[in-house]
Amino acid sequence: MTRPLEFFSGFFVIKKMSENMKRIYTLKKNYEFRNVLKKGQYFVRKHVIIYIEKNNIDRNVIGIAVNTKICNAVKRNRIKRIIREAYYREMKSLKQGYNIVFLWNKKEKVEDVEFHKIHKEIKEIFEEANLIEKV
Repeated sequence: MTRPLEFFSGFFVIKKMSENMKRIYTLKKNYEFRNVLKKGQYFVRKHVIIYIEKNNIDRNVIGIAVNTKICNAVKRNRIKRIIREAYYREMKSLKQGYNIVFLWNKKEKVEDVEFHKIHKEIKEIFEEANLIEKV
């Protein structure tokens, strides 16, 4: 079942499929990625590099980029699905109002991809960046 897309002020939005799911707003344009990469604060781990920049809206907007020279499209899409799911699991506990760009570290082999490793790295970075809201 495909998810319907909705256009919302410059961002494509994945519409809610049910009440339990939240929308994930994504960066689409090249200049949006460039702004975050140029002005944002970055955090590096073994597999993932994350750039974080404050935005002027009350929601987080993410972008995921994997270099085309690393591997074929099937493996790149798998990496993006894993990163998106790891973000989705942390999304409810994050502070709002940030542009977040996830980059795959091109020095790492794609065959080493495991969800739990990526999720752990993303969670560590969000804690280091003080993006996790204290309850």
